[in-house]
Amino acid sequence: MTPPKAPALKYSAEQLTGIWQSASILLDYPDEELFSRLELLSEVAAGLPAKVGAGLQKTIRHLQQGTLREIQSEYVDTFDTRRRGCLFLTYFSNGETRKRGLALLRIKQVYVKAGLTLTDDQLPDHLCVVLEFGAMTDVKAGLKIILDNRAGLELLRIHLREVESPWFGAIDSVCATLPALKGKDHEAVQRLIAEGPEEEEVGLDTYGTPDLAPMPGGM
Repeated sequence: MTPPKAPALKYSAEQLTGIWQSASILLDYPDEELFSRLELLSEVAAGLPAKVGAGLQKTIRHLQQGTLREIQSEYVDTFDTRRRGCLFLTYFSNGETRKRGLALLRIKQVYVKAGLTLTDDQLPDHLCVVLEFGAMTDVKAGLKIILDNRAGLELLRIHLREVESPWFGAIDSVCATLPALKGKDHEAVQRLIAEGPEEEEVGLDTYGTPDLAPMPGGM
């Protein structure tokens, strides 16, 4: 059987590096280091195609307008207390079930094959980790992880748009780099909107059940 053809990338590898790495930094828990990098991130976004650069700039401008404490509080309210605001990609496709443990293990094996080792406080499906991996290590492998969890990413984008979150711009820029949503992916998004992620009383076999706390640090 002929293996499925890899989806064509909309942007060059250099552009994807700028888009995904910038989004990874902007979507991580805000700290002093992030604030010190906002001007540089703005310069990177200005050099990207307008369709993706504009979204990144919207998020950057909002972060520049608030104090660190204000932005941290807003971040926690956005990503920690609402299930649809979860940044762990396999949660959407698997919920808190045994299947999620296997999905996490598969992603971790991709990283190991690429020579990367996560720290103990990192889960492999955190969007910032996946984007950093795709930007700096393996674009195609990173893209596959994202596309395998596309429905969840789209649900997150829709949620951030609905609540008018300043982080919507960064998520929207990431989604703009992906193939058009259609077919099974579109159906999966509609199902997630209607039913939400799966639930199971038994915890995860491989990783345990993570809370929705922000992911500290990067790769």
